[in-house]
Amino acid sequence: MSVSKKLLFLAVLSASFAACTNDQASNQKTAAKTETTPAAATAADDEDAPAAAQAPEIVFVNSDTLLNNYQYFKDVKARLEAKGKRMETDLRTKANSFQREVEQYRQAAAGMGQEQRAATEQRLAQKEQQLAAQQQSSGNQLAKDESDEMRKIYEKVEAQLKKISQEKGYKMVLTYTRGNSAILYGDASLDITNDAVKALNEEYKTSKNTKK
Repeated sequence: MSVSKKLLFLAVLSASFAACTNDQASNQKTAAKTETTPAAATAADDEDAPAAAQAPEIVFVNSDTLLNNYQYFKDVKARLEAKGKRMETDLRTKANSFQREVEQYRQAAAGMGQEQRAATEQRLAQKEQQLAAQQQSSGNQLAKDESDEMRKIYEKVEAQLKKISQEKGYKMVLTYTRGNSAILYGDASLDITNDAVKALNEEYKTSKNTKK
């Protein structure tokens, strides 16, 4: 059975159990009303009122919406993109310079001696290898930076959701991403994305002000 079907089954089962419990309680109250005072009956009825206002145990966040509105994520994304562009510009400049050297060698090769041509070709081959190594190193470094930042973001989101869950009484927070999620439908009342974004941005703003 899939996760969504299991959750649906549990929800239906819980609803059925709650309905049976309420029916039994209602029957007991009806029988008891003949033996209790009106004030006692009113108190018994009031005992059930808070149950309807209890927070749901399972909620969800839209991860796309959360990240797109989380200022820390947007700042990290902008910083990584700027770093990537600087690396790309540096590599392109060096690659263009290398291409000019290659072209100059081709034009002058005919007038060079054998030893000079061999030395020039060896130097150009070494330079080409260095450029390839730098490109690989830059790509690896950028990927590592992105991985490290995403780990930090995940930890911040996880900690904030844990805090919200403890305050609200949630037992589980699911994640929803359109087109890639086990949640095919969720009632809007269970969506706590805005609460999470607000709390995360407030925390990030406070941390930035503290560092100044």
